[in-house]
Amino acid sequence: MTSKQKMTDEDPVSEVRRIRDAHAKKFNYDLRAIFEDFRRFEMEQNLKTVTLPIKRIGQTGS
Repeated sequence: MTSKQKMTDEDPVSEVRRIRDAHAKKFNYDLRAIFEDFRRFEMEQNLKTVTLPIKRIGQTGS
């Protein structure tokens, strides 16, 4: 996966599906390997992530 994949003029949904399939194919459609690649990519980006608490349905605001 790269953060600089070039956009084309094709239908955006088709393009996303094509890129997603190409990425999955690199890992022989192994979901664990795909997930690990996404995690590695996130770590390499060194971006700050935020984890919010779970909000239950019907929960009132603070």
